[in-house]
Amino acid sequence: MKSILTLSLIVAINCNLFAQNTLGKSDDAARITLATFVPNQIEQMPEAARSSLANKLSQIVTQNGLGGKSSNERFIITANINIISKELTATAPPLQAYVLDVTLYIGDGISGTKFASVSTEVKGIGESETKAYISALKNLKTTDPKYQSFIEKGKTKIIEYYNSKCDFILKEAEMLTSKNEFDAAIATLTSIPEVCKVCYDKAMTAVAPIYQKQIDRQCKANLMEAKNAWNQSQDASGASTAANYLGQIDPNASCFAEAQNFSNAIAKRIKEIDQREWSFKMKQQQDNVDIEKASIKAIRDIGVAYGNGPKANVLQYNVYGWW
Repeated sequence: MKSILTLSLIVAINCNLFAQNTLGKSDDAARITLATFVPNQIEQMPEAARSSLANKLSQIVTQNGLGGKSSNERFIITANINIISKELTATAPPLQAYVLDVTLYIGDGISGTKFASVSTEVKGIGESETKAYISALKNLKTTDPKYQSFIEKGKTKIIEYYNSKCDFILKEAEMLTSKNEFDAAIATLTSIPEVCKVCYDKAMTAVAPIYQKQIDRQCKANLMEAKNAWNQSQDASGASTAANYLGQIDPNASCFAEAQNFSNAIAKRIKEIDQREWSFKMKQQQDNVDIEKASIKAIRDIGVAYGNGPKANVLQYNVYGWW
C-alpha cells in the first residue's frame, strides 16, 4: 500500500502540473505571497503610523493577488518614507501639513536583494504631526495602476529565484529528511509556489515519499500510545483513551493494518467484559482519487502548520541599501 500511495500521489501531482497556467495569469499570482514589513528606521515616523502603513502594504499586495502571511516569509513588501515638507497652515487653530514621498519595495528579505520599487507623493493635514502623518498615509491609493507593474516585476523576480535556487531547496529538504525532520522538509518543499512550474514539479515529486515517512512514524507513535493506554486499563476507559490515538492514524500508513487488528482486539475484549459492542471504528481506506486529494491537502496543511508553528525559524529581515 505504501508504494501504491507514493506512486499515485506523484502521478496525481504531476498531472495537476500540466493544468497549471502560464506565467502572468492572475490566479497564479495568488500562489506567491509577500510578507509586509515596516522597518524601524523610517524618517521621523510616529509609532501610531506604523500600523497604518502596514495595513496599506497588506491592502496593496492583496489587491494584486499576492496577499499572504504578515510575517515569516522570505519575500517582503516594505516601504521608506521621506518628509518632503511640513508646515503650519494659516488657520485658527493652525494645523500641521505634511507632504511625504513614499517608496515601496519588493525583495528578498533574507539575502537583502531588492527586486522592484515604486514611489508616490501623498499629502496630509492634522492637528498634530502624528495625525498629519497618518492623514497622508490614508491617501495612498491601494488601487493605483502603477502598483500592478511594480507587483508583476517583483513576482517575476521571485519566480526567477525559485528556478535558479531549486537544487539548493531540494538539497535542504533532503538534509532535513535525513535528520527525520519531516515536517520541516515538507514545509521547505511546499513553500515553492505552483507558478514556478519546473521547481514545483521537482519538489512535489520529492515530497511524496517524505510524507509517507512522516505518516508511518506518526502511525507507530500513536499505535504505541494506544497500546500503552489499553495495557494500563483494559476496560471502557482504557479503550476510550486508546481510541483517541488510533483515530489519528492515517489509513495509508504502513502500520494501519496492525492498528486495525489491535482495534478489533479491543472491541472483542470489551464485548467479553460487559457484552456490548465497542462503537469506535478505524478510518477507512479510500479509493485512489480520494487518497490523492486527501494526501495533497494533508501535505500542504503540514507545510502551513510548520510555517506557523513554534519550531519554524523566525526570520530577521535585511533591507540594508534598499534606500
